Amino acid sequence: MRKRLLEQQHTDPADFYTGIVAESYAPLKSFSPDPEIYAAFLHEAGTPALELGCGDGDPLLALRLHGLDVEGVDSSADMLERCRRRADAEGVSVTVHHQRMEALSLPRRFRAVFLAGPTFNLLPDDGTAAAALHGIRRHLTDGGSALIPLHIPSPTPAENLGRVRTAVADDGAELRFSLVSEKRDETLRTQTALLRYERHGAGAPTVVERPWPLHWYPRSVFEELAAAAGLTTVSVTDPDGDAAADDAAYMVFRLRAA
Repeated sequence: MRKRLLEQQHTDPADFYTGIVAESYAPLKSFSPDPEIYAAFLHEAGTPALELGCGDGDPLLALRLHGLDVEGVDSSADMLERCRRRADAEGVSVTVHHQRMEALSLPRRFRAVFLAGPTFNLLPDDGTAAAALHGIRRHLTDGGSALIPLHIPSPTPAENLGRVRTAVADDGAELRFSLVSEKRDETLRTQTALLRYERHGAGAPTVVERPWPLHWYPRSVFEELAAAAGLTTVSVTDPDGDAAADDAAYMVFRLRAA
């Protein structure tokens, strides 16, 4: 009998990467951050450093292999376990913490805090974002730097709804991924996709559906949130490092602890 595990729409965003979703992440991902970008940032800003939303270890493990003093934080215990296994396989030591970005409580302060991609957009609202920014400030040394990429998501073209991508799991099972539906609210600045993950192998297939909420920020709103947390905006750039327009869809904020 076919097994269908269809989870409720109210799944906590912090628990998104668990089970089949965590298993599918590496085989299905189409992009990996360039570790050299973050190595350059850390050489300039200094270490120790902290990567927020480190997931299964990109670029954290590459930075550790460079000899940089970097720790990681993620809300998913499953992804952190994958990160530890990768670290063991690559022969590198790594320190990671299972915490939510908006509830940071670590025993150490850092000269640099960064996100390798717009993971900050996964925080569901301005209040949660404010809590995360205050946590970043508390964990930075005075004068320390933060690097936070943000983007404004575009609506998914209708022809892409239901399109299936596939990959092969470590045990040979077929993994499938598709976007079922999408809702967008310009007033709340949210876009929520319903994503379907499937695993087809020995035994009954498993199907999981989870909401993927994104929350975006106009430049002025994010700068106000950062300033209220004690973080001064140093620069706002595009992916190429040039000054970003105020209405750019992708911006990288360089912040300094006041």
